[in-house]
Amino acid sequence: MSTLVQPAYPYVNVTIDTSGLVPVAQRNPGVVAVVGNAVSGASAPAATPIEVTDHGSVMDAFASGTAANTLTQSLDLVLAQDPRPSKIYGVRTATDDDYAGALAGLDAADDVTFVCLAGENTVGKATSGGTAATGLMALKEHVERASADGNRRIAVAAIDPAIARSPSYVGDQLGASGYGPLTSDDGRMVLVAARGATADAAAAVMGTIAGYPPGTSVVLKQVRGFTMPVTSQYTPSEITGLAGAGVIPLIDPALIPGSGLYLADGGVFSSDASRNYLDLVTLLDQMEFALRAGLIGAVGDSRITKAGLTAVRVRIESILAPFQASGVLDGFTVTIPLLSILSLPESARSDADTGAVVTARQTRQVDAIVLATIAATIHQINVRLVPHY
Repeated sequence: MSTLVQPAYPYVNVTIDTSGLVPVAQRNPGVVAVVGNAVSGASAPAATPIEVTDHGSVMDAFASGTAANTLTQSLDLVLAQDPRPSKIYGVRTATDDDYAGALAGLDAADDVTFVCLAGENTVGKATSGGTAATGLMALKEHVERASADGNRRIAVAAIDPAIARSPSYVGDQLGASGYGPLTSDDGRMVLVAARGATADAAAAVMGTIAGYPPGTSVVLKQVRGFTMPVTSQYTPSEITGLAGAGVIPLIDPALIPGSGLYLADGGVFSSDASRNYLDLVTLLDQMEFALRAGLIGAVGDSRITKAGLTAVRVRIESILAPFQASGVLDGFTVTIPLLSILSLPESARSDADTGAVVTARQTRQVDAIVLATIAATIHQINVRLVPHY
């Protein structure tokens, strides 16, 4: 029987289109890579990131048999930290100390956020002509280049623990003939001081700081897996001298019950006074990635109209809201100057306003300004004790 009247039932038809449910890219901030020398019989290919999850996988990839080597020992130290990083890569060199070649293998690993060289404490030399950088200079150049290309990374290095105590220890290590050349202009270097350390302090510290969320201060966080003899530990004047230059000394403070090693400060070895704390650098890196990943969906779709730019502003606010909810931001404001112009009636716009709208639509570029208030953590409490009768 033919239908003479189109039935109204079920009154409202809803078709679900899931094409808009595109997942937003997520950045796991606790991904580390340890680059170092391994035995020639190791099964892992050279200059190739290999994920490890426990001691067994470390030995399978980077040892021949059961004998440990520089790379396996450093990876085991990273695994010993609590909390530990979310992902750990090992990268072996093709030949001993060919760090530049091995680090190049990390160029396409865009999830790596921290890098160190296993057991390496030599500053080395910067790239010169066709000669590749050596030692820790190769590490510095790698993280700065990768960060400039958009893959924000932080290097962790350590002062040679075998350098003995001396009256000029701090000045010697921070000078041009010491570790001064490792200073990073944009806060990409963490330099650790662990005199007398019995293991790779850089790897252990990297595992420690990568285990905490971005924006977390590393001050007084515990580092596990090795010790420092009491006779080699730093004096108060050495601690303040090193920390004042952005170096992080390891200490065993009497104020904390028990025995253990802790990070005495939270600076970065940087010449940029605006990026002088590690938690600030990691927070800015994470916020930058979140904004880029969250706004990529607006590119090619959002219109340069009042409604379109309002939607962009709302999207930015939704990206930053979790940072405020977690406490790392005290607040933020989002300003899109072009939106303020488009909110005006055309008759109320100045010639400059009209020109700005025309230019934006011609170039298809829109500027947004995010003012974020960082909720900094306490690193020192000054107490005035006034006794009286």
